[in-house]
Amino acid sequence: MGHLLRYFIIIVGFFTAISMLGFDLTKITIVLGALGVGIGFGLQGIVNNFVCGLVLLFERPLREGDTIDVNNGGSVGVIKKIGLRSTILETFDNADVIIPNADLISNQVTNWTLQNRQARLSVPVGVAYGSDVSLVSSILIDSAKNHPKILKSPAPYTLFMALGDSALNFELRAWLPDADDRLSVRSELYYEIVQKFAEANIEIPFPQRDLHIRSIETDILTNMSRKNDKSEQEVKDDIVTTSAG
Repeated sequence: MGHLLRYFIIIVGFFTAISMLGFDLTKITIVLGALGVGIGFGLQGIVNNFVCGLVLLFERPLREGDTIDVNNGGSVGVIKKIGLRSTILETFDNADVIIPNADLISNQVTNWTLQNRQARLSVPVGVAYGSDVSLVSSILIDSAKNHPKILKSPAPYTLFMALGDSALNFELRAWLPDADDRLSVRSELYYEIVQKFAEANIEIPFPQRDLHIRSIETDILTNMSRKNDKSEQEVKDDIVTTSAG
């Protein structure tokens, strides 16, 4: 609202000064109208951003200091300034991104701090088949409860998400008082979880595939069994002969 008041005072002051200097405001209005028609087509983008800036300032879906995500990860950071034409977003890499206000109105924007700064943290974890699922869940919850930045209420909890191709997939969910701490807390939890899994002999698997051969030709089996008795050159000769045949 402070921005609007400043612009309003400037505009009123401009026309008041012109009137005091003796200019006819009616003629000036006609001239401005003619100029507006001429340059309006070339300033559609600017006018669009200006109108969207007014919408942002009046409706206030975004405020200076809010943490936002534009286009699902396209630009993530904290709003430094909302102007009539554009908004300045400071990313977590300390870079300033200038976003036209029209983009903030027409695109999807996630405001992590519109109502309050609390945010839910999700930590996906996979363990090897054969692991004690109750112990896994207990370790995940204890790791969250012992972290000083995780809220006690709502209490942390785990979900058994899926039987994956190579792992049993769990997800730890907890609430933070400040959305800006999500990355650092997730990293610290992973350190804690990996250490506790190692102490409990719980394996974190890597993607793997088992190959089962149901049938194989007798000639191939014979050649494979004879490879150990042949020199490298003889094996190469057999491969060339087989390919030629």
